[in-house]
Amino acid sequence: MLRKLFGSGKKESAKSTTPIAAAPLHDINYPSLVIIAWTKAVEGNEDLQHWLRDNGYPELYMATFAILLKDEARNWLIENGYAHLMAMINGAEGNLKAQEWLLNNKFELLYHMSLAIDHEDNSWFWLSKFASPEIRILTKGIQQVKDEIEENHNDMHSIGKDV
Repeated sequence: MLRKLFGSGKKESAKSTTPIAAAPLHDINYPSLVIIAWTKAVEGNEDLQHWLRDNGYPELYMATFAILLKDEARNWLIENGYAHLMAMINGAEGNLKAQEWLLNNKFELLYHMSLAIDHEDNSWFWLSKFASPEIRILTKGIQQVKDEIEENHNDMHSIGKDV
């Protein structure tokens, strides 16, 4: 079940010593089809982006734009109890503190997703053993988008152009 994959299955509260979370953390337990819809939304499908927003998954809608480096979406995730999703995104961008926070707060799947997105082979191996196929598809989709953003930032002809 995805609940086990995304965390302990219990709603967790942010610890007062952990500055990353501004609100109690919400459970992130999604049906397989929602994960696939999120993947397609991350890849740019606007119809699915709006579907997520309008059908009870505003955090996945906002996470899509946080992946695309939109500060408003990043702040929304933290302020609305989805700091663990934001930590996964930051971890995928090489933020070691975010990666450490994920491990310390028992978000092992999000930790390995963040490292796999950043091309860590050991985490891809871990995901192949412990994550569902749709989680691996999502991780690969996020990786492709993040790689495209990085490529655009490194290309002098498209500096500042995000996906």
